[in-house]
Amino acid sequence: MKRQNLTSVVEFILLGFSNFPELQEQLFRIFLLVYLAIVMGNSIIIIVISLEQSLHVPMYLFLLNLSVVEVTFCAVIMPEMLVVLNNEKTVITFTGCFAQMYFIVLLGGTEYFLLGAMAYDRYAAICRPLNYPMSMNKSVFIKLIIFSWVSGTMATTLQTTWVFSFPFCGPNEINHLFYETPPVLELVCADKYMFEIYAFTGTILFIMVPFFLILMSYTRILFAILKMQSNTGRQKAFSTSHLTSVTLLYGTASMTYLQPKSGYSPETKKVMSLAYSLLTPLLNPLIYSLRNNELKRAFIKLWRTKVYLH
Repeated sequence: MKRQNLTSVVEFILLGFSNFPELQEQLFRIFLLVYLAIVMGNSIIIIVISLEQSLHVPMYLFLLNLSVVEVTFCAVIMPEMLVVLNNEKTVITFTGCFAQMYFIVLLGGTEYFLLGAMAYDRYAAICRPLNYPMSMNKSVFIKLIIFSWVSGTMATTLQTTWVFSFPFCGPNEINHLFYETPPVLELVCADKYMFEIYAFTGTILFIMVPFFLILMSYTRILFAILKMQSNTGRQKAFSTSHLTSVTLLYGTASMTYLQPKSGYSPETKKVMSLAYSLLTPLLNPLIYSLRNNELKRAFIKLWRTKVYLH
């Protein structure tokens, strides 16, 4: 009975941009187009890599997994966001809020580890080319993929379960665009000190450990490239696609999660969350496809054989 009185909130109301009703319709159209572009761009990468046998190597299989994460992440947050923009606000159950937060944290954490694994793959290919077949064989590739997903799942299960074990006494309005941890945690009416320590530690593990792996990999890659005599070899070895993707993700995520608690207004936090959640899924297909000749050739080949000739 005591627990029931404490946890009085059984549903949440997502406000979105309800403070600006005159912009709701325009924002709905913009985000719908962005969502369709994200799904189309990442789906093309998934289909091309899946069907083209010459791309079944770790570098492109990592990219395939990254695109799966991106399109799934957007499928988790965008439909609810579009509903909010269309209705000014929307109501979701306790279970629905838990599910969305779970997958947001899971897919976000998995993406960091995948980018770290991709950096290691680039390091092995450039700095240890003779040993590359051994250092990045099928077994190592599968272990890195499994580690990325399992690590994300374990940490996400602990974090999300912990958040929803707190009592929510009201209010139940979340002034945000989707159900990620910081805005939901603001509604908790209990001592969150231990959870904040865990969240800080988890942020270090999820964000900084892959970041240092990426940093060390590219430092070694840079030294290896500087030793090359041929300018053509340098240009071929140093691909900025992955580095650009890392910069986008870490730049937008740091603005969202490493900001002071009261440093920005709720509307500013919403814009930052949009940059973190939509910018990288939207631009990654362009970054990897426009800068990768093999991927472009594979796409043209599949277009001619599967679509044009048919």
